[in-house]
Amino acid sequence: MVDAHHHVWDLSVRDQDWITDPPMGAIRRSFGVADLVAVAPEVTRTVLVQTVTVAEETPEFLALAEEHEIIGAVVGWTDLMSPAVGDALAELAEGAGGRWLRGIRHQVQREPDPEWLCRKDVRHGLTRLAAQGLVYDLVIRPHQLPAARRTAAALPDLPFVLDHCAKPPIAGGGSSNEWAEGIRSLAAHENVTCKVSGLVTEADWRTWTVADLRPWFEVVLDAFGPERLMFGSDWPVCLPAASYGEVLNTARELAAELTPAERERLFAGTAVEVYGLS
Repeated sequence: MVDAHHHVWDLSVRDQDWITDPPMGAIRRSFGVADLVAVAPEVTRTVLVQTVTVAEETPEFLALAEEHEIIGAVVGWTDLMSPAVGDALAELAEGAGGRWLRGIRHQVQREPDPEWLCRKDVRHGLTRLAAQGLVYDLVIRPHQLPAARRTAAALPDLPFVLDHCAKPPIAGGGSSNEWAEGIRSLAAHENVTCKVSGLVTEADWRTWTVADLRPWFEVVLDAFGPERLMFGSDWPVCLPAASYGEVLNTARELAAELTPAERERLFAGTAVEVYGLS
C-alpha cells in the first residue's frame, strides 16, 4: 500500500501562510510523520510532497526520509527559473538524504501567467530535472492544462505526475468540459501519470458523497487507464473535508470495479514505478 501524496509541516519552524483562513482551522497546527503513521496503519511507503516555496524545506524533508522508513521518496522544491538549477539539484542529491529526492514541484496553481510552464527559463529547469533522472509534479488548475500538455509534449524524456487531477471544479464553480478536454489531451502523452488525490477538497466539504466524485474519477480513469493512476491521500490537507480513512475508503469504492491487478497499480504499482520506491 503506497500513499503517493502527503505533507507534513512544523509551525514552530515556519508558518504556512496558506492555512491562515478560518475554514482551514482544522489543519492550523503542526503535523509530523508519527501523526500519519497513526491514521494510516495499512500504508507501507509514502511520497512526501512539497508544501511551501522555500528552499530549506527540501533538505528538511530529505532528513525526515532518512529517519522514517515509511517515506520512500521526496518531491521537493527548487527554483526552476534559476540559471544554477542544475547545481542546486546536484547539491540536494549529494547532500544528507539526497538518495530520497525523486522529484520537484512548484506551486504553478498560484502563478498568474497561465503559460508559466512554457517559459523558456522554466523549460530549461525542467530539462535539468530530466538530466538528473527526476520527476516533475504538476500542481495546476484546469485553465493551465493546455500549457501542461504542450510542456509534456516538448519534454518527452521527463516524467510528469499530475497532482489532484488538476483540481476539477467538483463543487460546481465551473464547467467540467474544459477540464475533461484538458485531461484527455494531457493523458495522450505517455510520460504523464495522474494522482487520484485531492478530490474531496475540490468538492463541497460538508456534503460531498462518493457519487459526487465518481464522474470526475471516471474521466481520469478513461483518459489515463488504471496503469497510469496512483492513489494519494493529500493528508493532512484533506482533513477539513474528510479523514484519512474516509479518503482511502472513497478511493477503494471508486476503484471497486477494477480488476485486482488494476487496483494494485492504483494503490501501489504505479507509484513504485514512477518514484522508484523500494
